[in-house]
Amino acid sequence: MEPDLYKPNPTSLHWLGVLCGLAAGAWLGAAEAPVKLVTVGLSPYSVSLSMVIGVFVARWTFPTLLKGTHYVFKDLSSRPHLMVWAVIAGALWAIANTLTVFAIRDVGLAVAFPLWNANGLVGLVWGRLLFGELKGARDSIILRVVLGALLITVAAAMLGFSAMHTNFTGGSHAQRGVVAALGACLLWGTMYVPYRKAYLSGMNPLSFVTIFTVGELFTVAAAAIALGGGISSIARELHLVRGLLFWLFLGGFVWVVGDLFQQFTAKYLGIGRGISLANTNQLWGLAWAALVFGELRGAGLSQYLLVIGGSVGMIVGVMMIGSGAASGKERTSQVDAIRRECDRYNLDYRQTLCLLEGVEEDSAEAVRHWWDYLIMSVAVAFFIWFAASATVPSMSLNRFWIGILGAAALALLATGCMRLWRTTGFS
Repeated sequence: MEPDLYKPNPTSLHWLGVLCGLAAGAWLGAAEAPVKLVTVGLSPYSVSLSMVIGVFVARWTFPTLLKGTHYVFKDLSSRPHLMVWAVIAGALWAIANTLTVFAIRDVGLAVAFPLWNANGLVGLVWGRLLFGELKGARDSIILRVVLGALLITVAAAMLGFSAMHTNFTGGSHAQRGVVAALGACLLWGTMYVPYRKAYLSGMNPLSFVTIFTVGELFTVAAAAIALGGGISSIARELHLVRGLLFWLFLGGFVWVVGDLFQQFTAKYLGIGRGISLANTNQLWGLAWAALVFGELRGAGLSQYLLVIGGSVGMIVGVMMIGSGAASGKERTSQVDAIRRECDRYNLDYRQTLCLLEGVEEDSAEAVRHWWDYLIMSVAVAFFIWFAASATVPSMSLNRFWIGILGAAALALLATGCMRLWRTTGFS
């Protein structure tokens, strides 16, 4: 390690990463709320495709709004090898998402969910093996992070079970469903490897996601066409429920807000700590389901015990990971990983170290071009177009809790954006 080059504020960046992880959980969980309004019999492929359209629009809009396309393309052109990794990451996400469709169909959500939600543990292993995360850390830090990740995984499974009203009875395709769920777990945990590789190379998360979504959109579209009955079948199905598409589009848009925070978490905390913190979305998803949609109405004592136990376990897990900041030899291992990336791809070592800390040598104000405003105008037009034909399903909604949970998510958004801007300038 070279002290004259590497002078981060580890405490500040660690807690920034924790804050981004908690904000990610809140917004990823909130994204489930608009989707719950779509209660008609849309195929999973049509639902995924509609959401990914919103995801695609948002992934280009937010980077344009915060940095401008000039910055994004300059960042991408300086590290062109990472564009391939971003497309691979998007494809991994889409394939994993498709596998969950088969897992739910064959074994039910109650069995499938705990299996794929162990992706945080997969990320913990990859982070240690590939990027030296936790390498050289004190035993007490390793214990906190590992136990915290385990607690969050178990707690998420408890919260998932609490919302189930039916039990799995098995079936002829049970083995296939379990394999599909485990495949989703492995792919979602592995998907973060390109994330970390990109950020150790100095790429901005806002640049990475613009290419990530290309692999995401094309893979989801291919799956929908191949497995959903073809283009004509998908188009006919979406046309028949056009009034509900706005909610799926909105769900994808909200999901991107959470995912952007998740990207910054992976940058500043690593994937071992970051994935587990983002998995707190299960707690927020259950809060929306129970408090807004009344899905726990009439639940028994065992379900409420699962909710209480899962909530407490998740909070304790977050506290353990939050208190397990990297220090000493572990940060040295991170610097070694950065040097390997720089040597492999002929990157400037000093600049890359600064970029990982969120410090850019060229800190001039973002340059805006006419096409930046065009991109944002098109995004607004998409919203207006979908919203103009939107219909509100006749469902019982608790408006009080919509306000409370919405305000909490907005507070985390404002706090996270303010800290990111002041500490790193969204870098």
